[in-house]
Amino acid sequence: MSASRLDALTSWHADWRGLRVAVLGLSVTGFSVADTLTELGADVLVVTESADEEYERLLPVIGARLWTGSLATVPAELEAFVPDVVIASPGFSPRHPIVEWTRASGIALWGDIELAWRVRDKVLRSDGTPADWVLVTGTNGKTTTTRLTASMLVAGGLRAAPCGNIGTPVLDAVRDPGGFDVLVVELSSHQLWYLGLQSGPRPLSPHAAVCLNLADDHLEWHGSFAAYRDAKAVVYQHTRVACVYNKADSATREMVEDADVVEGARAIGFDLGVPGPSDLGVVDGILVDRAFLADRHTSALEITTVADLAAAGLDAPHIVANILAASALARSLDVTPAALRAALRDFALDPHRIEVVAVSAGITWVDDSKATNPHAAASSLAAYPGALWVVGGLLKGADIGPLVAARGSGVKAAIVLGTDREAVRAAFARHAPEVPVFEVDAAETENVMARVVDLALEIARDGDVVLLAPAAASFDQFTSYADRGRRFADAVRERIREQGGERDDDDSAPDAGA
Repeated sequence: MSASRLDALTSWHADWRGLRVAVLGLSVTGFSVADTLTELGADVLVVTESADEEYERLLPVIGARLWTGSLATVPAELEAFVPDVVIASPGFSPRHPIVEWTRASGIALWGDIELAWRVRDKVLRSDGTPADWVLVTGTNGKTTTTRLTASMLVAGGLRAAPCGNIGTPVLDAVRDPGGFDVLVVELSSHQLWYLGLQSGPRPLSPHAAVCLNLADDHLEWHGSFAAYRDAKAVVYQHTRVACVYNKADSATREMVEDADVVEGARAIGFDLGVPGPSDLGVVDGILVDRAFLADRHTSALEITTVADLAAAGLDAPHIVANILAASALARSLDVTPAALRAALRDFALDPHRIEVVAVSAGITWVDDSKATNPHAAASSLAAYPGALWVVGGLLKGADIGPLVAARGSGVKAAIVLGTDREAVRAAFARHAPEVPVFEVDAAETENVMARVVDLALEIARDGDVVLLAPAAASFDQFTSYADRGRRFADAVRERIREQGGERDDDDSAPDAGA
């Protein structure tokens, strides 16, 4: 197919009929891509190693074909299909054989975000324009910030939806018949890598964007930290109004400085310090905006207070930073400080994000299973200094040494689980040899969290915090970080029930380890 025809496919109402599209992968994202394209009249072949039974049943209903089998090499069926475009699910790395074949063959390679941007005009706002997009990425805090931003926009009277890597495919939001004023799109580094390949005449141009922070993660997918950083930086390209960055993370500021943005777009900083003009920050325990007001050189607008956030369980330093970032994004769309406060009053963190699952015998048990990399775990340890740290899993190529060097000596003890335990043990031996380190047998699967809790009860005493902040992925022993967190919480509650434990405000609570 000629490049000119692909370049013309920048609207839901363009002629997509007969376009041959190979869709790689059949997760929720892959199915949304196939469903969208068949609705548009494209000829769709889905290529995947295995298919969920429901998706396999639905594909012929929507008019798509399915091929399953090994993807270690390019299937002959895919070559014979001669696709005009290949759209890959985010799990396919740049070095996957089919991705490499696609690029070497000169076939257009898209991700789902590219397709969603091209067809974003299916449902229009009352003024006849598509929804604005606000993009959120970062090594950690993406989901919390995405949810916060969407909540603030809704409190401000806008129809807004969180979507993307948060769970709801962007294509599903684009096709929602009710329509939205704003889509708040959480983007993984994988999605951004594919977005960085776009070459059409109308590249994605968000109203506002943020990269919250940058640290080692997904290095096995990208191949290097530099490649990971470059993928994250794509989030700021062609931003129209506000490039929000973390003043405490110089990498995000450099991304903004290097970005090719629309003339007039502003750089908006945030951190936990006193803000300058065009920043959001904290002054004497008050979160303030000095960016989105006319007299920002001499004045500031109050958003909320740290005391109010503490009452809602939102005062951990990294959560406060997420709130400031979300506030900046929402303020770029003229949402009032009063609406921000209203949203925060009703907001609750996701499960498995610094979630207190029990308090008994004076011991607080905290589930931060979503801390799937060292950077996220560092925030957890900062929120709970002196905790008994449950750590380990799949490190995904990340070096846990700097985290143990920075935070390890401050923990009471470490309980190590997971496949990459040797790296964790070595980090403690080198950087915090005085800290007691305990292990759960790697062969433990079904009972791993029961063993973790038993060990913790032997060590913890009144006033201690047991913190599950693994700094690693979960797929070695669990189906997901959520499964890991649920099993931790279940094991904690089971032991408390067995011991007849109650909350620590009850004098009858037993001693730890009883």
